[in-house]
Formats: sequence, C-alpha cells, structure tokens
Amino acid sequence: MTDPETPAAGEEHPGHEDGARPGKRARKKRSFWVELPILLVVALALAFVFQHFLGRVYTIPSRSMEATLHGCEGCYGDKVLVDKITFDFTSPAQGDVVVFKGPDGWVANEASTERSDNAVLRFLQNVGSPFGLAPPDEQDFVKRIIATGGQTVQCCDDRNRVLVDGKPLDEPYLHWENPARQWQDSFPPVRVPDGYVWVMGDNRNNSCDSRCEPHDGPRGVVPVDNIIGKVRLIVLPPSRWGTVH
Repeated sequence: MTDPETPAAGEEHPGHEDGARPGKRARKKRSFWVELPILLVVALALAFVFQHFLGRVYTIPSRSMEATLHGCEGCYGDKVLVDKITFDFTSPAQGDVVVFKGPDGWVANEASTERSDNAVLRFLQNVGSPFGLAPPDEQDFVKRIIATGGQTVQCCDDRNRVLVDGKPLDEPYLHWENPARQWQDSFPPVRVPDGYVWVMGDNRNNSCDSRCEPHDGPRGVVPVDNIIGKVRLIVLPPSRWGTVH
C-alpha cells in the first residue's frame, strides 16, 4: 500500500521545485559581475607567486646576444621565460644564458628596461611590475656565463678563442655582425673570485659586458647573488619559439 504523503516513483516531492530535497535551499548562483573581481584577484595572486618564485618573462632590448636572442632599440625584441628556481638547487654554470641585476658601477647603455619620464606611466609600471604586467624597475641584463668562481679567463689564443683555465672554449653561438671582423679584442688573464661569474655577449663585438664594465672587484665580474634566473625559452614572437641552449 502506498503512503499518501510519499510521492510515487518518478514523481517530484510536492512543494519542492526541481526535485530539491525538503529542508535544503537551492544554492544561488553569483552573477558574472560579482565573480569577475574574484577571478581577477585570484589571477593576480597566481601571477604574483609565479613571477616572484618560479619564472618571469623578460624583453630583450639590445643586440648583444644576437643571434641567440633577438633585440634592438625601438624594435620588437624577443620575450624570454626566465627560470628563477634552478639556481636555488644548483650553481650557475659555464655556458648558461642568465638574466641578472646590473651591479653597482655598470653603465646603463644595455639596461633591459627603460623607465618612463611620465609620472603616471612610471606609477603604473611600479604597480604592474610585481605582477608581470610591466617591466621590472631594476636595470637587468642578459648575457652568457663564460667563467665561474675560481676560474681564470683571458682572450685569446692564436685562433682567437677565449681561454678558461688555459683551455680554449668552443663557442658555436658566436655572432659576427661584420664578416670582415671575425675576431675579438684581447684582454689579460682575470681570475674570477668565488661567488662571482664572468659574462659576455654572443654578439661578441657588439656587447658591453664583463670586459668593459667597472665593478668593486676584478674587472666586470657579476655577483652570483645578482643572478635572477636562467633563460629557458623564447616565448614571443611565435616565429622564434624555442629553447635557449
């Protein structure tokens, strides 16, 4: 016998729309305009965490790393993804392409970002920088590590190759803008102190790097603590997508 108060199979409970259970209210959907600010806050928080602890996108503004990385004044330079956690577990090594904060005394002619003279734009840059929405506010550089702490670097042997601890480097990445001048300016032996690296550009005759930068130590060595991360990928433009070796 069927209880008169119990709905038959397939019937909805009287007094409750859409088959909702007695005593339970249907959850109200938030409107798009209520959810949008929440989504934006979450997205900015994730971007902040990623930019500060995992990786960051940088723009290459100069030709000093041609043809490995493309950049030039007033053009659309490569945008590269920099891995910020690798050097938390390993030490920078010879051959790594790295982004680093320019040490005190380095000239600003190859700074990777330019701050606007407009006060409003400068404010927006300062606010957007931590979230990756604007360039960072420090003067950052991108170069290749040629020698690390404890090594001695000099140029060059009779075949115009850089020597590290007396052994010539094989540098297939070198770029010569002027085919008639495929040689490097010589410099005497420099011993890189522990905790520092010696860096040079792949566009060897069009790069102001450790060879020409002053510092509070031997020549233009860069403190390891100034290294932001290792360049891993070219992310823009699409025609140049790929890893950086």
